[in-house]
Amino acid sequence: MSEKKIEFYKGPAGGWAALKSVSKALLAQDIAVKGAKTLLSANQPDGFDCPGCAWPDRNHASTFEFCENGAKAVAAEATARRVTREFFAQHTVTELAGKSDFFLEDQGRLTEPMVYDRASDKYLPIEWDTAFEMIAGHLNALPDPNQAMFYTSGRASNEAAFLYQLFVREFGTNNFPDCSNMCHEPSGSAMRPQIGVGKGTVTLDDFEQADAIFIFGQNPGTNHPRMLGELRAAAKRGARIVSFNPLRERGLERFADPQAKLEMATLGSTQISSHYFQLRVGGDFALVKGMMKHVVEQEDARGGVLDHAFIAEHTVGIEALLEDLRGESWPLLEQESGLSEAQMRAAGDVYLGAERVIACWGMGITQHAHSVATIQMIANLLMLRGNIGRPGAGACPVRGHSNVQGDRTMGIWEKPPAALLDRLRDVFGFEPPRTPGVDVVESIKLMLSGRGKVFIALGGNFAAATPDTYETWKGLRNCDLTVHVTTKLNRSHIVHGRNALILPCLGRTEIDVQAAGPQGVTVEDSMSMVHISSGINPPASEHLLSEPAIVARLAAATLGKRSKTPWLWLIEDYDRIRDKIEAVFDDFFDFNERIKVPGGFRLRNTASERVWATEPGKAVFCTHAVPLDTPAHRARARQLDKVVFTLLTTRSHDQYNTTIYGQDDRYRGVFGQRRVVFINAADIKHLGLRDGQWVDIHTVWSDGVERRADRFKLVAYDIPRGNLAAYYPETNPLVPLSATAIEAGTPTSKSIPVILTPHEATGSAQQADTTFAGA
Repeated sequence: MSEKKIEFYKGPAGGWAALKSVSKALLAQDIAVKGAKTLLSANQPDGFDCPGCAWPDRNHASTFEFCENGAKAVAAEATARRVTREFFAQHTVTELAGKSDFFLEDQGRLTEPMVYDRASDKYLPIEWDTAFEMIAGHLNALPDPNQAMFYTSGRASNEAAFLYQLFVREFGTNNFPDCSNMCHEPSGSAMRPQIGVGKGTVTLDDFEQADAIFIFGQNPGTNHPRMLGELRAAAKRGARIVSFNPLRERGLERFADPQAKLEMATLGSTQISSHYFQLRVGGDFALVKGMMKHVVEQEDARGGVLDHAFIAEHTVGIEALLEDLRGESWPLLEQESGLSEAQMRAAGDVYLGAERVIACWGMGITQHAHSVATIQMIANLLMLRGNIGRPGAGACPVRGHSNVQGDRTMGIWEKPPAALLDRLRDVFGFEPPRTPGVDVVESIKLMLSGRGKVFIALGGNFAAATPDTYETWKGLRNCDLTVHVTTKLNRSHIVHGRNALILPCLGRTEIDVQAAGPQGVTVEDSMSMVHISSGINPPASEHLLSEPAIVARLAAATLGKRSKTPWLWLIEDYDRIRDKIEAVFDDFFDFNERIKVPGGFRLRNTASERVWATEPGKAVFCTHAVPLDTPAHRARARQLDKVVFTLLTTRSHDQYNTTIYGQDDRYRGVFGQRRVVFINAADIKHLGLRDGQWVDIHTVWSDGVERRADRFKLVAYDIPRGNLAAYYPETNPLVPLSATAIEAGTPTSKSIPVILTPHEATGSAQQADTTFAGA
């Protein structure tokens, strides 16, 4: 572990520091040579798709199609370390509960199925067939299929996700809580009724043609490092890049491309953002409205600003929006955005000066109460000048996990469209359930109520990723059975039901051999490109099964003769699964042939063609008032005697989702530790505290429940006053279950009202430094 220190980083994102970090990651997993060879196959036509983020691949012209965090993900999966039955024999679950999340995942790859034994408080080996029989027994004993919940992580392939949703619907429920519910659900909820698709409308080619790129609530330097290559190229050819973020993020400031020989040799870098606006947490709605107000005022003053032809032919609702914008108050927009009128007008001028504009956003937009309205405001901004459905322009929600978008395409959705259910009925000969299922937050409530009995997770780390941590843990422990399909040990295996199974699966980097020979799986990236992924490494253990095989064998054991689906026949050759996908989804015609082309194929995106699959048959301008009754507004009104901050949760640079690779956050200057809270220096002084002091964080909520996270170190940082930032999952206990996005249900982890109090030392420092000690 690194020395604990705060030492602010002065270099660019990427560069030699990134290469050093990749080397360190490989050495840490004891795979220096094997790992380097494995990385050379990442995102290549004959290799595997990176198990990290969903940023798309170029045309595979480069040998190095991976980034720093992708290398960490590959190293973590290809590790030489193993978690065997001997490991579980040496550790009780109670003992493991006191270990950090980093410790759990750092033990290595799981090697065989394990079952929890209450008498010894340990996991014991179990045969695969016995495990499937156990799960089937629990499922078939339920009086109502809706008492079971089936979670899906974005790491699952299209083939696994398709079989999973088919099995669960044949079983009789639409209970599909999934990682989309916790990240980009608002993007789909906003865009589907507005432009007819729930996905981004751009491709990588559009980034080569854009005159301006606006980045809202996103930190690509840590979360999607390969995106920095596109931004660097755009900046070098003169495109304006405008970033809106409460924190100064190094990846949005300067980037040194490790593949740029001259830049590396001269220790140079490229400026990424031409404009950087540090708005208040949650200020994006007011900011975008301010930009639109400026655009409309310029239209009224000189004309020729709006794309009247596009608006007339392709949209409805413009008059109501124009009336609302003209009547909006600049002082109110300043108050709620945290930016001045001049700053909002400056951003608007960049928009007006660009013929082709792309708007990108991440979870800094989606995890707020009014996220759906904010995204619709971003789409409004694009549509005012016809920036959807033409080259070099469009909407770009940047998804997180590798195949989170593909899982939704495959039908992992608690609110399935009737057309999908009809097609499943026609192809597979059963009547799917029509009642909507539960999402992530609703599934936790179902468990807490006692009505949720069985929880099965296809990947992920549900116990660590979800909000209101201790309530989630109560719910999981309330289940009769919890099952996790996974590659490595994590918190969710320690916080378990009365009965529990760990089912280890193959990783993305490993060779998957079935009856017909080695198999490949497919994934869909953030820009709707579908391509093949084939592992190259021998499996970590001879006892591992692939995700499709686990799902198919579980379905066969559970459904038995009442299912007409030939489950075991399908997994003999994954081409057969893809044939069934093609039969259900029209956009997957010639599926098996089209994935033979390097780079795969793009699914149809009607909005990019200016075909609007909306209720009025046109794109819809949506009008919303500036939110003035948010949780933060209400908390400040109730706590007149205390300083209420708005906390956003974030990742460190040594982290991907809930997976902790190390204890450093290089770009933010944090080393050897994670329990820190970033705060404006003036706020520290105002509170009468000092930089480096330990504090406890308390949620201000209206339900009377005490939510707190103790012993965080204050770090003076460049962040607007009144705002805080800290890492998750350590701060997930502060997010109430009832704090969800309107119309989307996503936890609002980027806007939690909190207060700070000095920490009074109790217990050991060792305990305080673990993520969830004493779970």
